[in-house]
Amino acid sequence: MGKHDDLFKRHKAVLPAWIALYYQHPIAIVDGDGRRVIDAEGNEYLDFFGGILTTMTGYKIPSVVKAIQEQAEKMLHTSTLYLIEQQIQLAEKIAGLSKIPDAKVFFANSGSEANDTALMLATAFRGSNQVLALRNSYHGRSFSAVAITGIRSWSASNLSPFQVTYVHGGYKYRSPFGHLPDAEFTAACVADLEDMLQVATVGDVACLIAEPIQGVGGFVAPPDGFFGEMKKVLDRHGILFISDEVQTGWGRTGDHFWGIEAHGFVPDMMTFAKGLGNGMAIGGLVTRTEIMDSIDANSISTFGGNPLAMAGALANLEYLIAEDLQTNTQKVGQHLKSALEDLGERIDIIGEVRGKGLMLGVEMVKPGTREPNPQAASAVMEKARAYGLLVGKGGIYGNVFRLAPPLSLTQAEADEGYAIMERAFEEVAGG
Repeated sequence: MGKHDDLFKRHKAVLPAWIALYYQHPIAIVDGDGRRVIDAEGNEYLDFFGGILTTMTGYKIPSVVKAIQEQAEKMLHTSTLYLIEQQIQLAEKIAGLSKIPDAKVFFANSGSEANDTALMLATAFRGSNQVLALRNSYHGRSFSAVAITGIRSWSASNLSPFQVTYVHGGYKYRSPFGHLPDAEFTAACVADLEDMLQVATVGDVACLIAEPIQGVGGFVAPPDGFFGEMKKVLDRHGILFISDEVQTGWGRTGDHFWGIEAHGFVPDMMTFAKGLGNGMAIGGLVTRTEIMDSIDANSISTFGGNPLAMAGALANLEYLIAEDLQTNTQKVGQHLKSALEDLGERIDIIGEVRGKGLMLGVEMVKPGTREPNPQAASAVMEKARAYGLLVGKGGIYGNVFRLAPPLSLTQAEADEGYAIMERAFEEVAGG
């Protein structure tokens, strides 16, 4: 029995069966450098998923490692009952980068916690438990986040603290309005939003929460300006817009620092997590003072804003900006997307290539149809791993390749990863 087989046996004995594991024979990742990782049996891979979009700048970034080591030698934890200088420093940076006026920042430990807090603030501020969410959406695994999840397979409970109304998002490929040009598609979805406000809600609605590009949903990117048109409707009703930037923030989409900027407005609130910590547990939200301070009960976050996570996140954000990884993301991402689009023209199991920057999705279908093909997705994923490439998988039918490497990916590495994907796709499509 190999190392991985032994670990898998022990894992199944003591951990929940509902924890998803990739691959028929799961692997353990034990080391990494740059954009490459090594598993427990010594195999090396090019990493195109970054721990679910979390290793944002790369493995073993010297300045980030140094900041974490130096802080670990001093103190790991104090709690938010005390002033934490690193927390204040990071909040100052994020408040400025957010472009939200009079902004304040709250830190937690994950995207789920960040979205929990955003929903609590929105419902308290508006005095309503009515929430708008998008079909095909995912915002975390906590009770309140599951309540606004628009993918049945990720909804662990039908109980909810909210009255949720699901409206059309930007999934053109499988939308009843998908045949329309972008402007008409957007108009149809906005008209549906207006209609749902009339027939499915009563009185004040707290907020609409949306991912600028849906992550677990399969890296679905709506037309630019889509949410800007929705925001016009929301503003007429006083409804807050929460942009879930857990996966799209920090330049991941290439064209913009925040994913929502593609839609021409500054949201009322943004949540963040994942890539900011580059592997350190972190989450949070930024909003204007009147919303943030609308809670009149006591609250703390025992681990949120802890010195170790803050030190690592500060160094990571500074590295990202100093190295202009957003520009690199735009250039390398477009190069990779173009290659994948060309591949899609000749591989009949590829239904659509989509996304922005280094957040790209490849949806797989049965040849000659739009019928989802999760079997092909699993087969391509297995072959890619065997040939030395790690990727993600998602989509409402589990049929979408998710590509989200560290933002420091080089063009040579993009070409290397593409060559592996090309081989895997050709072999699966060829039967």
